[in-house]
Amino acid sequence: MNISRTINFVCIVAGGIIAIYAQAEEKQNTYLLMGGIILLMFGIYRTSRNIPSKNDKQEEETYVKSEKADED
Repeated sequence: MNISRTINFVCIVAGGIIAIYAQAEEKQNTYLLMGGIILLMFGIYRTSRNIPSKNDKQEEETYVKSEKADED
C-alpha cells in the first residue's frame, strides 16, 4: 500500500470516527462534527480521483470495425 492510499484510508477512518464521536455526545459539538465530515469527504474525494471512469474506454474495444466509404 503506497503512502497516498494510506493517507486516504486514515482520512476516511479518522473523519468517520470523529463524526460519530461528535454525534454521540448529549450536546453535539457542531464544529467537531463539521471537521469530521470534512476530513471524511476529503479522503473519499482523494480516493475517487484515482478511480478511472467507465466512459473513458477506447473505441477499439468493439468487434465491428467500420471502413471508409469511397467517394465517387
